[in-house]
Amino acid sequence: MSLASDLLAQFASPGPVIINVGPITIRWYGLLIASAVLIGITLSQYLAKQRKVDPDLIGDLAIWLVIGAIPAARLYYVLFEWSEYAQNPEQIIAIWQGGIAIHGAIIGGLLAALIFARIRRVSFWQLADLVAPSLILGQAIGRWGNFFNSEAFGNPTNLPWRLYIPPEMRPPEFANFAYFHPTFLYESLWNLMVFALLIALFVRDVQGKQRLKTGTLFLVYLVAYSLGRVWIEGLRTDSLMLGPLRIAQVVSLTGIAIGLVGLVWLYVYNRALPDVVEEGMRGEG
Repeated sequence: MSLASDLLAQFASPGPVIINVGPITIRWYGLLIASAVLIGITLSQYLAKQRKVDPDLIGDLAIWLVIGAIPAARLYYVLFEWSEYAQNPEQIIAIWQGGIAIHGAIIGGLLAALIFARIRRVSFWQLADLVAPSLILGQAIGRWGNFFNSEAFGNPTNLPWRLYIPPEMRPPEFANFAYFHPTFLYESLWNLMVFALLIALFVRDVQGKQRLKTGTLFLVYLVAYSLGRVWIEGLRTDSLMLGPLRIAQVVSLTGIAIGLVGLVWLYVYNRALPDVVEEGMRGEG
């Protein structure tokens, strides 16, 4: 049976590798991450123009975000899976094989953006609003890397959209099950809906139909993404754990709380969010 027939017969990954050329291996995971970064930069620069912000500022910020987010995403994952990597320390840098955590990337990216905004004397929240749609779109794209790696799947299921997982990738306790919830797909679709919401809010703001206060888009992203992650994480078999707690759920609930408090601060108390640089001291970027 051909590969195409196999894929039509069951929802299954064709494998993590696109092509091998001599010593060079091109993997889906790396290609998707690179694509997400490039698409995100292009989109955020377009949004910056609509907000009359210098798009070159976004290009400069992107370098900081990559430097801050990707190592932090890997470090976050390794720390919570240290028992595995302690036995194989050479695998710590093997990021192309998967094993990064989006919450680690967000934390690393936030720290990098705060430093960048401080140095360039621009509003952190303005930058965050311009990056938020690109961030959630990148997350939607990146989740497909989990599909090709046959990872980040959920509990066994017989639903029509069930995902086939090869025997060697199944958790020991589910070795006799072949089909699982495609939680990567659930999250990718959820993220696309959040992306559509953010773009709709942005367009209404630019058109003057619904003026948004600085920081609104990022706070909405924080709440909306985290709401989806809480319930999707509950289906997964490979959650990063801290004792009995699923770390992603704890961080997501924290994100929801922070986002809601921020929105109340903006729209109920009608006050601007604290920023790294006071408005009167901001430069041109």
